[in-house]
Amino acid sequence: MAWSKSVPSVASFGCRLDLMHTMPDPKNGFYLRFGKPLFDVFIAVIGVVVLLVPMGFITLGILLCDGPPVLFRQARVGRRGRLFAVLKFRTMRVSSERRTTITVAGDSRVTRVGRFLRRFKLDELPQMFNVLKGDMSFVGPRPDVPGYMDKLQGEAAALLELRPGITGPATLAFRHEEKILGGVSDPTVYNDEVIFPEKVRLNLVYLREASLRCDLRYIYATVANRKHKGLC
Repeated sequence: MAWSKSVPSVASFGCRLDLMHTMPDPKNGFYLRFGKPLFDVFIAVIGVVVLLVPMGFITLGILLCDGPPVLFRQARVGRRGRLFAVLKFRTMRVSSERRTTITVAGDSRVTRVGRFLRRFKLDELPQMFNVLKGDMSFVGPRPDVPGYMDKLQGEAAALLELRPGITGPATLAFRHEEKILGGVSDPTVYNDEVIFPEKVRLNLVYLREASLRCDLRYIYATVANRKHKGLC
C-alpha cells in the first residue's frame, strides 16, 4: 500500500526497531530519575493554580452546552506498562459509539465546544492532575491505549521507562494529526504503519537527549504552537 511520503515510515507496527543509537545516554539518567519528577510536580502545582479559573469556565461551558459528564476518563498505558486513567475535558458526545480510538478532522462525534477545546489543546488541561499524581510527565510520549506502547519490542521497549507526557517531540510533529488522518483512505492502518512508528523514533531520540533545558523548550513550543525542530 503506497502512502504519502510526507511522513516517513520507520517500521511496521509491532516490529523490532533497530535504533540502538537512540538509546538513552547514561549522562541524563540522574535527570530522568530525580530532576524530571521534581520539575513536573513544581510546574504542575503552578499550572493548576494559574489555570484553575479557566478550567472552571471550560467546565461551565461543557455543562451548559453538552451537559455532564465534564471529564473523559480512559485507560492508558503508563510507565513500565502500568495502566492508569488519563483525564481530559470531554469533547465527544456521550452517546457516541467508540468504534475506534482514531479521531479524524470533521469527526461528527466531536461537540461544538469540543472542537474549540481540541483546536487549542485545552482538553488536555486536566492531565496536570495526572502529573501531580505521578502517572504522567509534562514532556514525554503521549499516553496510548493498550495495544501500542505496551506491545513495543527490542530497543523501542525502553520508552516504557518514560512517564507519558502532555507534550513532546511526537506531539509537536503531529499536532495536526487529525487533519493528516482525515486525508487518507484508512486512518487506522496509516496510523499503525506510518505515524506510530515515526512517533516511536522521535520519542527514542528524546529518551536519549532529555534534559531540563530540553523540556522547557518543548513546553514553550507547545504553548507558542511552534513546529518541532529538534528542540533538544
